[in-house]
Amino acid sequence: MKSKKMPLAMWIFVGLVVGVAAGLILMAVPNGVGIAKSYIKPWGTIFLNLLKFIVVPIVLFSIASGVISMQDISRVGSVGGKTVIYYMCTTAFAVILALILSSAAKAMHLFTALSTSGLEYTPPEGQSLMNTIVNIFPSNIIAPLANATMLQVIVISLLLGFGILLAGEKGLVAAQVVDSFNEVSMKIMDLIIKLSPVGVACLICPVVAENGPEVLGKLAMVLLVAYVGYIVHALIVYSSTVKALGGVSPAAFFKGMAPAMMMAFSSASSVGTLPFTLECSERLGARREVASFVLPLGATINMDGTAIYQGVCAVFIASCYGIDLTIGQMATIVLTATLASIGTAGVPGAGMVMLAMVLQSVNIPVEGIALVAGIDRIFDMGRTTVNITGDAACAVIVSKLEDRKAARTSGAVK
Repeated sequence: MKSKKMPLAMWIFVGLVVGVAAGLILMAVPNGVGIAKSYIKPWGTIFLNLLKFIVVPIVLFSIASGVISMQDISRVGSVGGKTVIYYMCTTAFAVILALILSSAAKAMHLFTALSTSGLEYTPPEGQSLMNTIVNIFPSNIIAPLANATMLQVIVISLLLGFGILLAGEKGLVAAQVVDSFNEVSMKIMDLIIKLSPVGVACLICPVVAENGPEVLGKLAMVLLVAYVGYIVHALIVYSSTVKALGGVSPAAFFKGMAPAMMMAFSSASSVGTLPFTLECSERLGARREVASFVLPLGATINMDGTAIYQGVCAVFIASCYGIDLTIGQMATIVLTATLASIGTAGVPGAGMVMLAMVLQSVNIPVEGIALVAGIDRIFDMGRTTVNITGDAACAVIVSKLEDRKAARTSGAVK
């Protein structure tokens, strides 16, 4: 009788536990943080680099291959429209939830007001919505691939797929080449994913060693409120939508997403987690041609977890400055955060850029970001996990909706 192999999700969980335990031990060791940073973190960085290395080929060839397999350019527009609507709606709900939870925490005096004297903070440079739209379209084919500029890579992939479709018979050889490279990229991804238990352990260990004492400090309640928001949003929004629109039970969805969620929590990188999210989404029933389009787009513009972080931090920072937010200001935060999720797409440090926009929209001093910047990595781990879970939920839902649409169309033709 063959022994049953332990599933990858369990191995990743073991890696996560080992990494956390090692981080806690190193906290108590002299120069333990230095050891974690110098000798453990580099191996995690190598693993993350490998994941980022394969992301561009996967996105480029899988989207192009998906467009070719759809055999209809109008279907791409249908998938894109449903995707953007879903992302915008869930992001708006996430901000509202965060404002409700953080306002309740403030009313119960759970937040510890910190001193705001002498604070300085310069947020990363943002860009206008129109500049973002302009920058979606690449001026050459090499730079987006070299710099992993996801929105531009998506555009290149779509144009490549459209061109092959429109070329008809003359594009058949190109279609075979794209399909071949897509398969090769997937096999490379499988090899890299097998290293994930070790990679996860090496990524999480230095984070725990470095941030452990601060997490237990005065900002613990702010973190707790944010994480409650992350969990509640995932359980309410994703559970209800994948069940109602995707026909997948919430338990099966979260069980299937476990490897990607643990990877996202450890790496705090939506793009780095993309190979895991793609694999998990397909196992949950998402079509590859849909998932390969929805997920890279979501890794760039879907920011439910980031929206929750902004809502909680906005209320906390306002309370530290003695500012009571009005209903009108809260509505402004919801609108700003929802639109900023697209307006800051692809910007390094997008979470901080969005938070700066939100604070400025309601006249809260931007310098207040310095109050939470020290443990931003801890916030980021949770918000990235929520972000990629929302991406996968969208991929499953849009796939099912497209299947139903195709079934209705074929039935009408008959």
